[in-house]
Amino acid sequence: FQMQRDLSVFSVTPAASLLSRCVSRGALSQVRDFSARQSPAFSSHLQEAEQRIRTQRQLDEVHVSLKSHPVYLSDIHVVSWLSHDSACMLQMFCDHLQQLLKEQNRLRQRLMTPLGRTNLPVQAHLHRSVVEVVNVLLDFIDTLEEKLDSVHSCTTTRDRITQLVSPVRTR
Repeated sequence: FQMQRDLSVFSVTPAASLLSRCVSRGALSQVRDFSARQSPAFSSHLQEAEQRIRTQRQLDEVHVSLKSHPVYLSDIHVVSWLSHDSACMLQMFCDHLQQLLKEQNRLRQRLMTPLGRTNLPVQAHLHRSVVEVVNVLLDFIDTLEEKLDSVHSCTTTRDRITQLVSPVRTR
């Protein structure tokens, strides 16, 4: 009978079982995070150091998870190898196209003609400059319109002042 009483002291409470399930599924951690309580009384250097520690802890967790899953790590290597391989193929394709354009004058001239049937072909490296010039031109036109409006309003104001100053004709 004494043995049963000792076991009842160590029985698992519903809260403890809930916490253990949360920890086992990864929703909670058994590690106590002291840095979660940030006090404004501490210096900013201390808070930055705590942030670096938290970041390093997260990075370590990622490294541990990658080491525990070597399949994912090998997949990452395969993907990076495939992207490197496709980049090499793309570079070879571009080199081939450049060589074709050097050899085929007619094709190069045909590709340089604009699609809009204009007589001003603009080379690709000048497109940004053309856009900037058009923006400057639009700003100039806006400023010119404002100046013309102000000059026009000055002449009408002058005419109105002369009308006010001139003697009123009575009939």
